[in-house]
Amino acid sequence: MKKIILIYCLVLFSGSTFSQIRVDSLSYVLIPFYSIGLDEMSVKTSESILRMELEKLGIKNLISEQRTESIMGGVKCSNTECAVEVAEQLNADRVIFCKLNPLGEKIIVQYYLIDFKSKSNLLMEQTTANSLEDLENVMKRIAKSISSVKTFSESAEVGRITETETFESLRRSSKYNFGITFGYLFPQTGYDNDFDKTFVFNTHFDYELPEYAIGLMLGLRRGFAANIYANYLFSKTDICPYVGGSFGFHWVTHNDVIYNNNEKKSSDGFEIGFATGLRLFHTYDFQVVLNFEYIITFNDYNDKAIVFTIGIL
Repeated sequence: MKKIILIYCLVLFSGSTFSQIRVDSLSYVLIPFYSIGLDEMSVKTSESILRMELEKLGIKNLISEQRTESIMGGVKCSNTECAVEVAEQLNADRVIFCKLNPLGEKIIVQYYLIDFKSKSNLLMEQTTANSLEDLENVMKRIAKSISSVKTFSESAEVGRITETETFESLRRSSKYNFGITFGYLFPQTGYDNDFDKTFVFNTHFDYELPEYAIGLMLGLRRGFAANIYANYLFSKTDICPYVGGSFGFHWVTHNDVIYNNNEKKSSDGFEIGFATGLRLFHTYDFQVVLNFEYIITFNDYNDKAIVFTIGIL
């Protein structure tokens, strides 16, 4: 039985390895951008940015610009049929074809990712650059879209949001956040040995960086708490898990007055917390936050609790 399981695992590993090798061995050709009405320098710069970003994202077998232009002999491709013919001459597995079309002050960007063998469009997308400067972000997003074979909207990440998306009703460029969360506190030790859950309500003043979020939390949680927190964000996409910690002060409400050596026990003290959770709709201007936290208050009651909250930033 063990031999059968071992053989099965080896087959799965070999298959996944072969698949990975196959993906890495795919060759790509980036057809020179086609544009009417846009200056040649802007077109070439945009093409150069896309080429560099594709290489950064791991597309290793990208046929050189010189070899591509040599095969084309000065002819410009204005459609996908021409692009596929160039791929055939270069023996490329996949073709990237892009058109830049001015429309007033905007630039309509259309791009295709074509599989040569099946002659099928893996991607056929359109987006808008609001200015020449915005083309840089657009090219970065197109590179992400092509490398992951995802639509333009699915490739949204913090730091790669275009001007057009920031003007949508749900602005995706916000870094300063304000929000509220609510839920329950579950005592573990202390808290007058009363282990019933307690409703909590928090307000957050939050500043978000690409990989971190720092902020101030003011909360009603069996008393009043004021904590500074920092979270490490694992993702730049719409589903963002995080871990973090907090430090602050907690004035804990206690019903039982306990004395030590004729002195009343102190119910308040410094507090540390360890948190993990999810930020949903992370690229938008509002985020749904699910937070799970373990808090320790350094007071005479040795209060410790688990806090689970949900809310909006």
